[in-house]
Amino acid sequence: MTPTEIFDFVDAQKTAFIASVDEDGFPNLKAMLAPRERDGVTFYFTTNTSSLRVKQYLNNPKASIYFYHRGRFRYTGVMLKGTMQVLTDQETKDRIWRTGDSMFYKKGVTDPDYCVLQFTANSGRYYQDLKTESFVF
Repeated sequence: MTPTEIFDFVDAQKTAFIASVDEDGFPNLKAMLAPRERDGVTFYFTTNTSSLRVKQYLNNPKASIYFYHRGRFRYTGVMLKGTMQVLTDQETKDRIWRTGDSMFYKKGVTDPDYCVLQFTANSGRYYQDLKTESFVF
């Protein structure tokens, strides 16, 4: 599968799973809404600054994200490995903010509990029809 096909697949999914590493070295997985934005191999998510995930990424930026589609006869999955940065600069927060976010962040786009997670992929694996393929960006 080409990088274009991989990203077309990823962009079509409504849910992403993000993984962090806890203080004991174990993976922690969480379902999230699809990334708000993607620029090449860089993905942007929103979350609460006070969340456990943010603390884990600040301690260890190693991360992965996973996208899948379960069809009637076919299962497709893409796992991307890379690093996650926690962004709190106002310019990024303004760019990623969407109508309706104030439901989660009562103080609006300047809410200190609102931040952006920036994931940058460096490699991954693709799965479909009992076949897997590793790739590097």
